[in-house]
Amino acid sequence: MLCSMYATNMSRNSEEPVFNQIEQVRSSLGLSRQELADLVGVHYQTIGYLERGEYSPSLVLALRISNALNKEVSELFSLTEPKEGKN
Repeated sequence: MLCSMYATNMSRNSEEPVFNQIEQVRSSLGLSRQELADLVGVHYQTIGYLERGEYSPSLVLALRISNALNKEVSELFSLTEPKEGKN
């Protein structure tokens, strides 16, 4: 399983990386990046940045994404790399 690992090396800030499951959950629901972006009110490129770990979302955006994907924030975002096979 691919995880957002760019955050360690390419983060736009020096905070610790935030790992996420956005792409896996979005894909499993059959949503495109554009569709998710429209649901949460951001540009589709923002979803790409988030999925690649190049950007950490604000709390408000994390909550909007979790609502749109019908998941708890803790199911989507973590400070530790997710274990393989867990969604």
